[in-house]
Amino acid sequence: MKKIILIIFTLISFNAFAVDKSTTFNNEVFKKAQLDGKIVVIHSWNKTCYTCGKQVKILNEAEKEFMDILFLSFEQTKDKEIAKLLGIEYWTTIVVYKNNKEVARSIGQTNKSKIYSLIKSL
Repeated sequence: MKKIILIIFTLISFNAFAVDKSTTFNNEVFKKAQLDGKIVVIHSWNKTCYTCGKQVKILNEAEKEFMDILFLSFEQTKDKEIAKLLGIEYWTTIVVYKNNKEVARSIGQTNKSKIYSLIKSL
């Protein structure tokens, strides 16, 4: 009985940390934004990743503050073709592109000021 309760508790705990996000990455939108000279921030996440959830909250705030930047995201485990296309291997990756080039990359960063610095460093 203890094992069943432990399993149920574990499943509930994972759902409590689940990221409430959907894939917004679209290759055509990504390419057009780069051709237009826009800065693009891409976030790779996983639904049950605690660190990803923290990043999502920070990037959602950033999206409201940096109106001229395009924010795109994708779920790493479901959208493996996107990950391969962009050379992203880890769930918690944030990549910044400008002028058709990758200009910054961070893995696992959850400090708001450091993520904002990454975005502003352009």
